[in-house]
Formats: sequence, structure tokens, C-alpha cells
Amino acid sequence: MNQSIFSAVTDGQKTMAKTTAPYWNPLQANHADQWTAIEGSNGLIEQLFLAVDEVTGDFTRLTRFKAGADTSEFGPQIHDFPEEIFIVSGELYDQACDRWLTAGDYASRPPGEVHGPFIAKTDCLVLDCSYPSQVMPHAADS
Repeated sequence: MNQSIFSAVTDGQKTMAKTTAPYWNPLQANHADQWTAIEGSNGLIEQLFLAVDEVTGDFTRLTRFKAGADTSEFGPQIHDFPEEIFIVSGELYDQACDRWLTAGDYASRPPGEVHGPFIAKTDCLVLDCSYPSQVMPHAADS
């Protein structure tokens, strides 16, 4: 993947530095080496970062849950920042909301929303857009 840094300039201020790439298909076999296993998943969950803002930490990635993946060991997840997910293909069970997510399901999670653990009985592909630059302070800190 050929990446470059895109810098938007507004009123002379640098507002974004995000990796960019020309059209490419991360699902093609010739890009298999760009997927990395998520630690502790026994190779059943992989990720591929599509774009990362090295300054803010915001990122877009694909997460691939293979059949049999179960994140119960990790417990429920909570982030201090918003994130969006879109189920591209397959099915994924989210214990926090007691719901099977299927292709086409979308969620825009606010900071602090509990999600997971997740279980995949079949392969499932998820598009995840996360925004650590928008961390919300804890209520106890205010």
C-alpha cells in the first residue's frame, strides 16, 4: 500500500495529518500480509489499519473476527472517545446489548458506552472509525 500524509490547511493552520492511500482492496489475497493478529486472540481476530492520524491518534481500521472468535477473556470494552462501527459482512454477537449484529448494522458509540464481549460463530468483518482526539473527561474529573 502506497501511503502519504495529507495535510489540510485552514487559515494557515495545519488541521489534519492523516495517512492516505489510492484505491486498493485490502480484502485481496495479495494484501494478506498487512493484517495483524490482535494480541490475546489466538489469531482469531485480525486488524488492518486503513488510515491513521499520527498526531491525534484517530484511525480507521478493518477488524476481522474469524469463526469461533470470543472476546470474553477481554471482558466488556469502554472507551473515553467516540467510535463508529459498521458490520461489512458476517455476524457478531455483542453481549453488552444482547444482540446479533449482521451485515449493514451500524453504531455510533459515544464515549463511555459499554460494548462486548463479542462472539463470532461465522467470519465477520467490521469497519471501525475511532476518534481518540475527542476524549471526554471522566465525570469525576470535572
